[in-house]
Amino acid sequence: MTMSVLPKIMVAPNGARKTHKDHPALPMNLMEMVAEAKRCFAAGAEALHAHVRNKDGGHTLDAGLYKELLQEFEQQVPQMMVQITTEAVGMYTAEEQRALVRAVRPRCVSIAVREMTPDQNPTILTDFYQELSADDVNVQHILYAPEEIDKLAELMRSNIIPTTNAELLLVLGRYQKDQESQPSDLTPFIDTLLNLPMQLPWGVCAFGKSETACLQSAISLGGKARIGFENNFHNSDGSIAEGNWERVAELRAAIDSMPNQ
Repeated sequence: MTMSVLPKIMVAPNGARKTHKDHPALPMNLMEMVAEAKRCFAAGAEALHAHVRNKDGGHTLDAGLYKELLQEFEQQVPQMMVQITTEAVGMYTAEEQRALVRAVRPRCVSIAVREMTPDQNPTILTDFYQELSADDVNVQHILYAPEEIDKLAELMRSNIIPTTNAELLLVLGRYQKDQESQPSDLTPFIDTLLNLPMQLPWGVCAFGKSETACLQSAISLGGKARIGFENNFHNSDGSIAEGNWERVAELRAAIDSMPNQ
């Protein structure tokens, strides 16, 4: 099993799509991100999945903004691990995603298998992923469906994607209105994980009022959790969380109530 870098709880405070119109406490700029990170760390999250926004509040893969964010976090929240995203949101090519990672050289990055690998030259992919492995970059492979695990397994067996410094994020559901994930959505993913060439650390994110229940289920099976406003505003009782920290606190309490945690 490859070494696990990411902690049990990661917060995803904003994502690429939502704004203050969706929730007034959703962090949009750097200072809002830092303030929310401090609250989330105090509530129990030890890592943050970061999306930066441009001056208009839109999604961007701007290397300069990511470098600024990482520098600010190093100064103000040094105890919190930061993972940057390469999410395309239909706006960026795989080449542009790779350019971002090469420019920033983050400690941790998330990369969707479905965005990076289709119709890509195997040599280009091999060079990119081997480069990250050599630089000791933790890559969390985002997987939206069980069949994408099979695709990743094929790429790993072909030595295109290394198994070193590799982790997985299993996405239960889709970014769509009124999406409600359920713990049972995890079962086909868990079954397909057996097809990988080796056991890898994995985590889960989920949507809707059952987010906490889904993440509890993942943790009970040996996984990790990514929680926050990127995927869901609701507490388990259906109320709207005041901030990301409230979602983290609910999950932390739920984990602490579980046996052997």
